[in-house]
Amino acid sequence: MPWNRIAIVGIVVSALIAGAALYYLQVYAYYTPVAGDNARVELTSVVTGEAEPIIFDSFDGIDSDSSPIRYRACFTTVLSQAMLTETYVIKDDAEPRVAPSWFDCFDAEQIGADLEQGDAIAFLGTENIHYGIDRIVAIYPDGRAYAWHQINACGEVVFDGNPAPDTCPPVPESQN
Repeated sequence: MPWNRIAIVGIVVSALIAGAALYYLQVYAYYTPVAGDNARVELTSVVTGEAEPIIFDSFDGIDSDSSPIRYRACFTTVLSQAMLTETYVIKDDAEPRVAPSWFDCFDAEQIGADLEQGDAIAFLGTENIHYGIDRIVAIYPDGRAYAWHQINACGEVVFDGNPAPDTCPPVPESQN
Protein backbone atom coordinates (compact mmCIF):
# COMPACT_ATOMS: atom_id res chain seq x y z
CA MET A 1 0.00 0.00 0.00
CA PRO A 2 2.69 2.62 0.81
CA TRP A 3 4.36 2.03 -2.57
CA ASN A 4 1.12 2.93 -4.34
CA ARG A 5 0.95 6.23 -2.48
CA ILE A 6 4.59 7.00 -3.23
CA ALA A 7 3.98 6.27 -6.91
CA ILE A 8 0.88 8.48 -6.99
CA VAL A 9 2.68 11.34 -5.23
CA GLY A 10 5.62 10.93 -7.64
CA ILE A 11 3.33 11.09 -10.66
CA VAL A 12 1.46 14.15 -9.34
CA VAL A 13 4.68 15.99 -8.45
CA SER A 14 6.19 15.15 -11.86
CA ALA A 15 3.04 16.41 -13.61
CA LEU A 16 3.11 19.67 -11.61
CA ILE A 17 6.78 20.25 -12.41
CA ALA A 18 6.24 19.47 -16.10
CA GLY A 19 3.19 21.76 -16.22
CA ALA A 20 5.08 24.61 -14.55
CA ALA A 21 8.03 24.14 -16.91
CA LEU A 22 5.75 24.10 -19.95
CA TYR A 23 3.98 27.27 -18.78
CA TYR A 24 7.29 29.03 -18.21
CA LEU A 25 8.64 27.99 -21.60
CA GLN A 26 5.50 29.17 -23.43
CA VAL A 27 5.01 32.47 -21.62
CA TYR A 28 8.48 33.67 -20.62
CA ALA A 29 11.49 31.67 -21.77
CA TYR A 30 11.82 32.39 -25.48
CA TYR A 31 11.03 36.11 -25.46
CA THR A 32 13.85 38.64 -25.57
CA PRO A 33 13.71 42.44 -25.55
CA VAL A 34 13.98 44.14 -28.92
CA ALA A 35 16.86 46.62 -28.76
CA GLY A 36 19.55 48.30 -30.84
CA ASP A 37 19.19 48.08 -34.62
CA ASN A 38 16.17 45.77 -34.22
CA ALA A 39 14.26 48.52 -32.39
CA ARG A 40 13.18 50.31 -35.54
CA VAL A 41 9.81 51.26 -36.96
CA GLU A 42 9.14 51.27 -40.67
CA LEU A 43 6.04 51.79 -42.80
CA THR A 44 5.59 50.88 -46.48
CA SER A 45 5.40 53.88 -48.80
CA VAL A 46 2.46 54.09 -51.23
CA VAL A 47 4.83 55.63 -53.80
CA THR A 48 7.84 53.29 -53.71
CA GLY A 49 6.32 50.17 -52.16
CA GLU A 50 9.38 50.01 -49.90
CA ALA A 51 9.50 50.14 -46.10
CA GLU A 52 10.80 53.47 -44.81
CA PRO A 53 11.79 54.39 -41.25
CA ILE A 54 9.51 56.75 -39.35
CA ILE A 55 10.10 58.93 -36.30
CA PHE A 56 9.27 57.16 -33.03
CA ASP A 57 9.98 57.34 -29.31
CA SER A 58 9.46 55.30 -26.13
CA PHE A 59 9.97 51.97 -27.90
CA ASP A 60 9.31 48.78 -25.92
CA GLY A 61 9.38 45.53 -27.85
CA ILE A 62 9.72 41.76 -27.49
CA ASP A 63 10.53 39.04 -29.98
CA SER A 64 11.40 35.37 -30.09
CA ASP A 65 13.57 33.18 -32.27
CA SER A 66 11.12 30.30 -31.74
CA SER A 67 8.41 31.83 -33.95
CA PRO A 68 8.28 34.71 -36.45
CA ILE A 69 4.86 35.84 -35.16
CA ARG A 70 5.87 36.49 -31.53
CA TYR A 71 7.02 40.05 -32.23
CA ARG A 72 5.15 42.81 -30.33
CA ALA A 73 6.07 46.46 -29.83
CA CYS A 74 4.66 49.59 -28.22
CA PHE A 75 5.92 53.09 -28.99
CA THR A 76 4.82 56.64 -29.75
CA THR A 77 5.17 58.83 -32.83
CA VAL A 78 4.67 62.53 -33.49
CA LEU A 79 3.51 61.91 -37.06
CA SER A 80 -0.16 62.76 -37.72
CA GLN A 81 -2.63 60.18 -38.99
CA ALA A 82 -3.50 62.54 -41.86
CA MET A 83 0.10 62.56 -43.11
CA LEU A 84 0.50 58.83 -42.50
CA THR A 85 -2.63 57.86 -44.45
CA GLU A 86 -1.48 59.88 -47.47
CA THR A 87 2.07 58.51 -47.39
CA TYR A 88 1.90 54.88 -46.26
CA VAL A 89 -0.01 51.72 -47.17
CA ILE A 90 -3.09 51.12 -45.00
CA LYS A 91 -3.71 47.52 -43.92
CA ASP A 92 -7.45 46.80 -43.66
CA ASP A 93 -7.20 43.16 -42.51
CA ALA A 94 -4.99 43.80 -39.47
CA GLU A 95 -5.62 41.47 -36.53
CA PRO A 96 -3.40 42.04 -33.51
CA ARG A 97 -2.06 38.90 -31.86
CA VAL A 98 -2.32 38.45 -28.11
CA ALA A 99 0.89 39.25 -26.23
CA PRO A 100 2.05 37.56 -23.02
CA SER A 101 0.27 39.00 -19.99
CA TRP A 102 3.52 40.36 -18.56
CA PHE A 103 4.01 42.57 -21.67
CA ASP A 104 1.31 44.87 -20.41
CA CYS A 105 1.69 47.80 -22.85
CA PHE A 106 0.19 45.66 -25.65
CA ASP A 107 -3.55 44.88 -25.37
CA ALA A 108 -4.48 43.02 -28.57
CA GLU A 109 -8.21 42.93 -27.80
CA GLN A 110 -8.36 46.71 -27.28
CA ILE A 111 -6.21 47.45 -30.32
CA GLY A 112 -8.38 45.14 -32.46
CA ALA A 113 -11.59 46.77 -31.22
CA ASP A 114 -10.14 50.24 -31.86
CA LEU A 115 -9.15 49.25 -35.40
CA GLU A 116 -12.68 47.96 -36.09
CA GLN A 117 -14.23 51.17 -34.72
CA GLY A 118 -11.83 53.43 -36.62
CA ASP A 119 -10.18 54.77 -33.46
CA ALA A 120 -6.79 53.59 -34.79
CA ILE A 121 -5.43 52.95 -38.28
CA ALA A 122 -3.29 49.96 -39.26
CA PHE A 123 -0.44 50.29 -41.74
CA LEU A 124 1.77 47.79 -43.51
CA GLY A 125 5.09 48.07 -41.74
CA THR A 126 7.35 45.69 -43.64
CA GLU A 127 5.98 43.12 -46.08
CA ASN A 128 7.57 39.67 -45.79
CA ILE A 129 9.79 40.64 -42.86
CA HIS A 130 10.09 36.85 -42.74
CA TYR A 131 8.70 34.94 -45.72
CA GLY A 132 4.89 34.91 -45.41
CA ILE A 133 4.93 37.26 -42.40
CA ASP A 134 4.21 41.01 -42.47
CA ARG A 135 4.90 43.54 -39.74
CA ILE A 136 1.77 45.57 -39.04
CA VAL A 137 1.72 48.93 -37.24
CA ALA A 138 -1.41 50.45 -35.67
CA ILE A 139 -1.32 54.17 -34.90
CA TYR A 140 -3.76 56.23 -32.82
CA PRO A 141 -4.50 59.95 -33.32
CA ASP A 142 -2.67 60.78 -30.07
CA GLY A 143 0.54 59.11 -31.31
CA ARG A 144 0.30 55.82 -29.41
CA ALA A 145 1.37 53.01 -31.70
CA TYR A 146 1.69 49.23 -31.65
CA ALA A 147 3.34 46.70 -33.94
CA TRP A 148 3.06 42.94 -34.42
CA HIS A 149 3.70 40.26 -37.01
CA GLN A 150 0.85 38.73 -38.98
CA ILE A 151 0.74 35.90 -41.50
CA ASN A 152 0.03 37.22 -45.01
CA ALA A 153 -1.86 35.55 -47.89
CA CYS A 154 1.29 33.92 -49.31
CA GLY A 155 2.24 32.58 -45.89
CA GLU A 156 -1.21 31.08 -45.31
CA VAL A 157 -0.92 29.06 -48.52
CA VAL A 158 2.72 28.00 -48.16
CA PHE A 159 2.51 27.19 -44.42
CA ASP A 160 -0.40 24.84 -45.22
CA GLY A 161 2.00 22.89 -47.45
CA ASN A 162 0.72 24.14 -50.80
CA PRO A 163 2.82 25.71 -53.56
CA ALA A 164 3.06 29.50 -53.54
CA PRO A 165 0.65 31.26 -55.94
CA ASP A 166 2.17 33.11 -58.91
CA THR A 167 1.48 36.46 -57.20
CA CYS A 168 3.80 35.55 -54.29
CA PRO A 169 7.57 35.91 -54.13
CA PRO A 170 9.54 32.66 -54.46
CA VAL A 171 9.74 30.55 -51.31
CA PRO A 172 13.26 30.64 -49.83
CA GLU A 173 15.29 27.43 -50.15
CA SER A 174 15.27 26.99 -46.37
CA GLN A 175 11.46 26.59 -46.39
CA ASN A 176 11.17 24.11 -49.26
